[in-house]
Amino acid sequence: MAAFGQFIPGSQQKNGESVPVSASERLQELVRRNRRGEKVGVYAVCSANPSVIAAAVQQAVEDESVLHVESTSSQVNQWGGYTGQTPIQFAEFVHAAAQKAGLSRDRVLLGGDHLGPYPWRDQPSKVAMQNACELVRACVLAGYKKIHLDASMACADDSAGGPDEHTVAQRAAILCHAAETTFEDLPPDSWPLLYVIGTEVPAPGGESLSGAPPAVSPADQIHHTLDLFHTAFDEQNVTSAWDRVIGMVVQPGVEFGDNLIFDYDREKAMALSSALPEHPALVYEAHSTDYQKPVALAEMVEDHFAILKVGPWLTFAFREAVFALSAIEREWLAHRGGVRLSQVRETLDAAMLRNPSYWRSYYRGSEVEMRLARMYSYSDRCRYYWNDAAVQQELEQLHANLRASPPPLTLVSQYLPLEYAAIRAGGRPANFEDVIQEHIRSVLRVYAAACGVKRMPQ
Repeated sequence: MAAFGQFIPGSQQKNGESVPVSASERLQELVRRNRRGEKVGVYAVCSANPSVIAAAVQQAVEDESVLHVESTSSQVNQWGGYTGQTPIQFAEFVHAAAQKAGLSRDRVLLGGDHLGPYPWRDQPSKVAMQNACELVRACVLAGYKKIHLDASMACADDSAGGPDEHTVAQRAAILCHAAETTFEDLPPDSWPLLYVIGTEVPAPGGESLSGAPPAVSPADQIHHTLDLFHTAFDEQNVTSAWDRVIGMVVQPGVEFGDNLIFDYDREKAMALSSALPEHPALVYEAHSTDYQKPVALAEMVEDHFAILKVGPWLTFAFREAVFALSAIEREWLAHRGGVRLSQVRETLDAAMLRNPSYWRSYYRGSEVEMRLARMYSYSDRCRYYWNDAAVQQELEQLHANLRASPPPLTLVSQYLPLEYAAIRAGGRPANFEDVIQEHIRSVLRVYAAACGVKRMPQ
């Protein structure tokens, strides 16, 4: 049997007509199979970086799988988010990248991550929830089919400890009501909405600041949390959506920070893995799985943490490839006259210093330590700055220099040995964007293997 979302050519009968199996239906089938004990899962690409999306598209093509991409409420919202994109613009961007590679719309699953009041948490809960409901409606109208209902973050009028579980469940149900009523305005043959819930939800982007490993969610709270959400759904008259709750966000004990990684320990998560109820037949959604070992990711899927979210590791790989290409450029062109070398790293750091809002509260230490963290931290806060106009100009300069004067493979071997091996094995051209995407795909292949889509990389 094929793994999710391995694409099986064919269709199903609906209203007497033959129609493709939707990505939503494939995800529901994955959940059922995982709960039956099959070692299958799905990874969600949580990024708006164009190179990351292009690499994910190519990986889905190679694996004959579904492309699963999610945007957070901070990245993409009705006011643009930090990417400057609304949900419809982001959806069009992803579909355009998929279409260019020959990936049909039924093989693309769009999800909204942390959809809730988080971007407006400095405002009273009433205002923040109004904005959150507007965001959910915009996502549904844009074609998002997997909705993470996240009302776990404290708003301005909540207590310092944040809202209690009952309030979180009630607010999530209000968001679900907004999604369901909006869905009624879509064509009658639209794919169903799927939901992810939970009260113990890491902040968007993850990133432990304490230096201590996170505690695994208590197993004895799972049924209590589900009961709270089920009651809240009933109160909001969205009971029919309960059967489409496919995931629950919990803390399996994995996290990463500035320069540390907390690895998955399946012994500590054993009770949680066994605590899933028969109904609804959901699985766990694991956030902050970035940088986990391949064997750990495979164990997580086997232990019913079947939806793996990955984001910063992919842009970390993007940054690694760009810096390596910049080093190749300097080795290759520094002593040639008439060539302006790019200044990607210097310009990126300057952009971060001009606007420290995305990294200031994450990095600690001396000036030297913070300079290193800005560029090389696992937290990868520099991912927020690649769209800066000056940084983009330097990336284009780097691209132009290497396109005009392609470097020898000996330099590729020195700075990008994995990509050198791929070029030698398959005769792939060593152009700028292909090299970057190949480096990103080295991470995606680890997730594909863990989810049962392909053989584990050696």
